[in-house]
Amino acid sequence: MGVEIEVVGDVTDEVVEAFGRLLPQLSRSAEPLGAEALRTLVAWRGNRLLIARVDGQIVGALTLVTFPIPTGLRAWIEDVVVDEAARGQGVGAALTREAVRLARVDGVRTVDLTSRPSRVAANRLYERLGFKLRDSKVYRFTDEP
Repeated sequence: MGVEIEVVGDVTDEVVEAFGRLLPQLSRSAEPLGAEALRTLVAWRGNRLLIARVDGQIVGALTLVTFPIPTGLRAWIEDVVVDEAARGQGVGAALTREAVRLARVDGVRTVDLTSRPSRVAANRLYERLGFKLRDSKVYRFTDEP
């Protein structure tokens, strides 16, 4: 059993179904994504939506976002999710390695990501893959009180 990673080019019914299953495992508050929302995500300049397959079934996803800033081309890995039934099989590692490889091909200087402290296994994975914990704070502004 190997993990196959691909960049989504066409949003198929299979991709929509997979996100219907995966997104609630990532976020309880995220709105479901229909085909049109996924097409917008895939078409957005600077985005690459990666999916992971095991035995042909989509079992994980990750979004690689690249953008230029005055100090160089940067990248963020966002919304990494692996189906609960496929965890511990190397899916997250395969997705992350491919995202880093694609970013390097693009000439990105750094690749960042965030992960909640409660995601112990994910944090161990990122450190094992060479990500270093930064002494930083992440701030978020929302219109919500």
